[in-house]
Amino acid sequence: MAPIGERSAKLRSDLAPQKETEQETNLWSEILSDVQTSDRTKLPAGKSIVVIGDNEAGKTTLVAKLQGVEDPKRGAGLEYHYVDVQDEYGEDQSRLGVWTLDGDPHHTNLMKYVLTRRGFADTAVLLIASMATPWSIVDSLRSWTTILQDAVDRLRVAPDDMRQHQDRIVEQFQRYVEPEESAEDAMTTSRRSVGPLLSPDEGDVTLPLGEGVLVHNLGLPIIVVITKCDYVSNLEKEYDYRDEHLDFIQQHIRKFCLSFGASLFYTSIKDDKNCDLLYKYIMHRLYRLPFNIPAHVVEKDSIFIPSGWDNEKKISILFDNMNSMKPDDSYTSVISKPSMRRPVNREMEVAAEEEQMFLMKLQTQLNTQAPAGGRQESPVSVQKDRRVSGSPGMPSGSPKIDAGKVPAGPGSEGVLANFFNSLLSKKTGSPGSPGSTPKTEKGTRSDVAAELDRMTRGQKSPSINNLPSPSQENDRP
Repeated sequence: MAPIGERSAKLRSDLAPQKETEQETNLWSEILSDVQTSDRTKLPAGKSIVVIGDNEAGKTTLVAKLQGVEDPKRGAGLEYHYVDVQDEYGEDQSRLGVWTLDGDPHHTNLMKYVLTRRGFADTAVLLIASMATPWSIVDSLRSWTTILQDAVDRLRVAPDDMRQHQDRIVEQFQRYVEPEESAEDAMTTSRRSVGPLLSPDEGDVTLPLGEGVLVHNLGLPIIVVITKCDYVSNLEKEYDYRDEHLDFIQQHIRKFCLSFGASLFYTSIKDDKNCDLLYKYIMHRLYRLPFNIPAHVVEKDSIFIPSGWDNEKKISILFDNMNSMKPDDSYTSVISKPSMRRPVNREMEVAAEEEQMFLMKLQTQLNTQAPAGGRQESPVSVQKDRRVSGSPGMPSGSPKIDAGKVPAGPGSEGVLANFFNSLLSKKTGSPGSPGSTPKTEKGTRSDVAAELDRMTRGQKSPSINNLPSPSQENDRP
């Protein structure tokens, strides 16, 4: 039998390899745990947003702004882009897929390629409308949410899975807490917020949904973006929009967002308003990055309302400024489409005058212009004189016809008409001259009128020498 000391030494030598093995096992467990923890802090992949809205609403320009691209490329049908995403420390990167759907209703069937059951939980929707046409904002939002609802229904998501998606939207809305920290302090908080702006003390408290909230729950986070808000000044100048009109538009949009649990942004690419804020909010909703910026409702052209902040009571504050309209009035009756838009800073266009009007003006000028001899000629006499003196059938050197020596013949109608017109346009004598009586003037005018009547009927007119003189006309019984 071995001594006790030898057996103790042998036992220690047998237990030493076991302790080393246990230490190595614990070391590998710690490394594996650290790797798993770091994987949870990485930015997830496979996230995407779907951008929908009417044509000319600014979808392409807005996506280019989110990308940081100055020259946007416009496509057709269904476009794909991506946005580079980094955490607040720049240690991790990911890519956010951006699908932009054409505003043509015939392309709505392409929604099935971007909205799938597999990626439903990792998808958000940007619903775009334009302030350049405020009369169509509400109709556009309603029509596109109807298209979105139909696309979700066609997925035929299992009822239990859809209930989980809807509960996630409700929970985010109920557990929203308005931040008290400034935007600078938000970067010094935890690396990634556990939830959407939750308070540590009130994390388990959920407030009931108010009236009109999440009436339509699609199970998707929706962000409503009103673009081209720099047009607000143009609306005030061109269409006499006042603050009450802008408040009326805002309260209708906010009620719509409340029914879908959507966030609201007023943006302007031209003035660079709320574009960076929209980018940060998208990163917060999809990647849970910190976001600690409160709502903005003071400036009419840069509204920001996060999901969960708004309610009917806050919207009713806008009603105090409405004097000529009521909040329940029809949107299209108050914000109606103008029949004709006023031109802005355009040069006056000079239209060519119609040909007949131009010729009539020339004829009037010819009638009103007196000739060199003080005699006024009618256009008919001028045309007939041209036929007599300047017709192509006559030689260029033909003698000038004197008004006192009128030859008889077919070519003298123009001169005769000129002569009779001159008789009609002036009196035969002055009031104090002998032989000038009203009876003489009346008789002379009647004879001249008869002669003109015979000329128009094509009868042969007598010579001027055979016409009765004024003295002979007075001797008539």
